[in-house]
Amino acid sequence: MIHGVLNVYKGKGYTSHDVVAKLRGITGQKKIGHTGTLDPDATGVLPVCLGKATKLCDMLTDKDKTYEAVLLLGVSTDTQDAGGEVLGTSDTAGLGEKEVREAIQSFVGGYDQVPPMYSALKVGGKRLYELAREGKVVERKARPVDIYQIRVLKMDLPRVWMEVSCSKGTYIRTLCHDIGEKLGCGGCMEELFRTKVSSFLLSDSLTLADINKRMQEGTLGEVLVPVDAMFGGYRKIVVKEPWISLARNGNSLPIKAVTGGEGIEDGEEVRLYNEAGQFIAIYAWKEERKEYHIVKMFFNEYI
Repeated sequence: MIHGVLNVYKGKGYTSHDVVAKLRGITGQKKIGHTGTLDPDATGVLPVCLGKATKLCDMLTDKDKTYEAVLLLGVSTDTQDAGGEVLGTSDTAGLGEKEVREAIQSFVGGYDQVPPMYSALKVGGKRLYELAREGKVVERKARPVDIYQIRVLKMDLPRVWMEVSCSKGTYIRTLCHDIGEKLGCGGCMEELFRTKVSSFLLSDSLTLADINKRMQEGTLGEVLVPVDAMFGGYRKIVVKEPWISLARNGNSLPIKAVTGGEGIEDGEEVRLYNEAGQFIAIYAWKEERKEYHIVKMFFNEYI
């Protein structure tokens, strides 16, 4: 079985689930998961986890992301993007670039964002987009998101090209909608392009065709990010042989059970390996108990 993370370039027209299905066919294995939904019309970086790396899916979903988007002012749609049904249009002739820039920059920082009806979030056990397709609109609670930076790349009103760096859970469609509302003319997202997820960059991404070719050539390992590489900033410790069974079962480990633990601080997370160099798990040091406690297990003798 293949274990690791692939930086996939998701093309237009594919859902994130489509990408996973295609990769299952290419690699011949079922244990594959993606790290956060990209709309079918959106393109760009989609990290995909294989084998043991599927345990990373929730961790990568939580990472910060960077997008390039085209905001179309003067048009409001039910999906908050250009593919939806137009709910209203407005004349934007009176808008000035300075006014638009100020409105856009006002969203930098934290703000409470109401998720769109056309989203995969669940309310009462049903996904919002399913309710929306039934013609239903339900109340959604606003969720705090962080917009770290918005760079206006180009402005040719009523369109604005911008780069947005943001926290997990941010809907760029909704950001575009909210900017339009603030300007009083409405707005929607015309295009979306994800350029970064954590350390995964667009310049390193691979198309499904690239991956298929490497699979056939036997060179997929050259572009596969190993599971432990995702924790490159963590210090490494090694469990001694007498305690290896405890480590593989996720039990707590006393300080004498490992080497390389000098100077570890309370609560610090570390990468745990066996003496043969096999990555086992992420552990955290608990100063009060003088023990390492399991955080995330990656060892599985059956995989």
